[in-house]
Amino acid sequence: MAHIVILGAGIGGMPAAHELRNMLDRSHRITVVNAVDYFQFVPSNPWLSVGWRDRKTISFPIRPYLEKRGIAFIAQPVMTIDATGNALLLADGSRLDYDYLVITTGPKLAFEEVPGAGPAANTHSICALDHAEQAFADYQQFLKDPGPAIIGAMPGASCFGPAYEFSFIFNADLRRRKLRNKVPMTYVTSEPYIGHLGLGGVGDSKSMLESELRQNDIKWITNAKVTRVEPGKMFVTELDEHGGVKKEHELPFKFSMMLPAFRGVDAVAGVEGLCNPRGFVLVDEYQRSKKYRNIFAAGVCIAIPPVEATPVPTGAPKTGYMIETMVTAIVHNIAADLAGQPATAKGSWNAICLADMGETGVAFVALPQIPPRNVAWMKKGKWVHVAKVAYEKYFMYKMKNGTSEPIYEKYILKSLGIERLES
Repeated sequence: MAHIVILGAGIGGMPAAHELRNMLDRSHRITVVNAVDYFQFVPSNPWLSVGWRDRKTISFPIRPYLEKRGIAFIAQPVMTIDATGNALLLADGSRLDYDYLVITTGPKLAFEEVPGAGPAANTHSICALDHAEQAFADYQQFLKDPGPAIIGAMPGASCFGPAYEFSFIFNADLRRRKLRNKVPMTYVTSEPYIGHLGLGGVGDSKSMLESELRQNDIKWITNAKVTRVEPGKMFVTELDEHGGVKKEHELPFKFSMMLPAFRGVDAVAGVEGLCNPRGFVLVDEYQRSKKYRNIFAAGVCIAIPPVEATPVPTGAPKTGYMIETMVTAIVHNIAADLAGQPATAKGSWNAICLADMGETGVAFVALPQIPPRNVAWMKKGKWVHVAKVAYEKYFMYKMKNGTSEPIYEKYILKSLGIERLES
C-alpha cells in the first residue's frame, strides 16, 4: 500500500491530509511533516497584529487532531528532498520514504532582498504567527509614542490583499483609540497603481481602493521600489510607467509593516528540475511536477506567471479558493493513480479574495485570474467582514474535525450570491 507524505501543514497541507484520509482506504498511510508543531490560520494575522486576536484563537497543536484520524505527524524541518530516491531527509538525520509527495510548504519570506527589511531588522511582517505577535508587541509600544507609519509591499511581492487589509485595520484600531490624528500613514507598494493586487486590477478595484485610502487619510506611493530600510527611515525609488526614476523618497516612520517578496523554501528549491529560478514548483494542469510524476504541489509554493509585466516586479497571488481547488485536484489525482487511472482533476485559476477593512470589507472575484475575464466583480460592505470572521471560525473547525467540505464552494460563494465558479 502507498505512503503519502504531505510537506507543510498550512492552509493547503491540512486540508490535503483530511481529504486524502476521507477518500483513500485506511491501508494507505498518510504522514504530515511540518517545521513547527502547530497550525496557524494565516489570514487572521492582520487582526492579531493589532490585538483583535491572540495565538490561542487562531492556532492549535497539530498532532492530536491528525493522530485521532490515523494520520501520522512529524514536527521537524526537512533539510533535503531526495526526489529520485523518493525520500525526505529530516533535521534529526532520519530518512522518511514516500510513494507520493504533496508539497504545500507555502513560501520562504525573502526579507534579505531589501537591506534592512524584516522583523529581525526594521520592518514588521504579518506572514507568520510569530511575526504578527512581534508586530503587536511593538505596536503596543508605538501607541505610547505614536508617529508616522508605513504599510505596503516590497518589490517582487505577490500577496497584496493583506497589505491593504492591515492598512485599514491599523487605521480602524487607531481611530477606536482616538490616536489616528497622531499617525500620518503612507501606503507604499510595488503595484503600478492602487488596486492592482497582482491581478491587473479587478473590476473597479483601482477607483474603489483609492477612494477608501483618501477617505481614511492614507497617502500612497505606487511603482515603489524600496531599496533599503534604516531604523526609522525607508528609502524608496518611485518609478514612472516606463520604468524610469520619477522621484526618490526618504520616508520617516515609527512603525512599518511591509510584505516581502516570496521565494521557494530551500529544501524544495534545491531539487534539480523541480522548480523555477525563484524556487517555486513547476506543475502541470493536474498539480503534478513536470519532472517527478509522484510529486504534487499546491498553494503559494507553486509557480504561476505574473499577470502582466510591471515597472517594479509583482507576482500573482494564490487565494484561498484557488488553494482549496488545487488540493482537491491532487487528492483525486492520487486516488486515480492508485487505481491505475489517468489524472483528470484540475484546480481552479479563479481568484476570490475577502479583504477585511476593520469594520467593513471588500470581496473580489476574478474569473479567470488572468485577464481577459468572464467575470471581474467586486462588492463592498460590512457583510464581507462578517463573512471573513465566519470563514476563520469554520476553517478552524474543519481542520480540527477532519471534514473535507469545500468551504468556498459551499459557503463563501453562496454568500456572494454565486452558486459556482467555472473557467
